[in-house]
Amino acid sequence: MLVMAVAGCYKEPVPSYKLVPADHRIYLSGRGLESFPVVNRNADYLNLDRNRLGDVTGVEKLVGLKWLRLNNNLLSSLPDISGLTKLRRIYLKGNLFKEVPEQLKNLPSLTDVELSDNPITQVPAWLVKKGGLKNVSFNGTLISKLPDDLSGWKSLHMLQLGNTPVGNDPAEMARIRKQ
Repeated sequence: MLVMAVAGCYKEPVPSYKLVPADHRIYLSGRGLESFPVVNRNADYLNLDRNRLGDVTGVEKLVGLKWLRLNNNLLSSLPDISGLTKLRRIYLKGNLFKEVPEQLKNLPSLTDVELSDNPITQVPAWLVKKGGLKNVSFNGTLISKLPDDLSGWKSLHMLQLGNTPVGNDPAEMARIRKQ
């Protein structure tokens, strides 16, 4: 298992989303939206970063969605998104999540999870057991310890823990690197 515990910000691979046809990409970033907009149900990529969304009910209808960007909103929960079986990347940075949304548990295609800058205090064991994850970011959270057994993250390439209590604990970082 290759796990890197690093500081910094995971950057979305720009070429990947550009492979999505333009008519399947929706950009509504920074529009001051307070409710989930009506969007093309054929969307593969939806960017709702930097709005004032406290609820995204309706996103669950976008069953073809592969990328979902909800950074810097007012979210503390997600609706039931278990039907988004093609969702690979979800970005929830800078919201109000106190825990990792359990709605991510049953997303079979999920590879990248961005939860930085949320008041999350722990990583649930189910997330470590979730197969297929490649990039997980918890920068700027309140996490002070990871679960004891990290062996479930066999496919993980990058784990970001910058500016967190766990990331600033040399003993815990050494334990993580050994696994």
